[in-house]
Amino acid sequence: MNDLIVGLGLVLVIEGLLWALVPHLATRLLEGAAATPEGTLRIAGWTAVGLGMGVVWLIRG
Repeated sequence: MNDLIVGLGLVLVIEGLLWALVPHLATRLLEGAAATPEGTLRIAGWTAVGLGMGVVWLIRG
């Protein structure tokens, strides 16, 4: 459970850095995501989930 909390904390750090350091880029990324078809976003999301699980499996496995 500690690893999950640490992982969520790291996500917040990375997201926060994006908004703090380059807010214009973050806004453009959101606009691009809003213009992307839902199916493409869903595929990208599942791909990210799979890659993330693979990384965790390699490191913790």
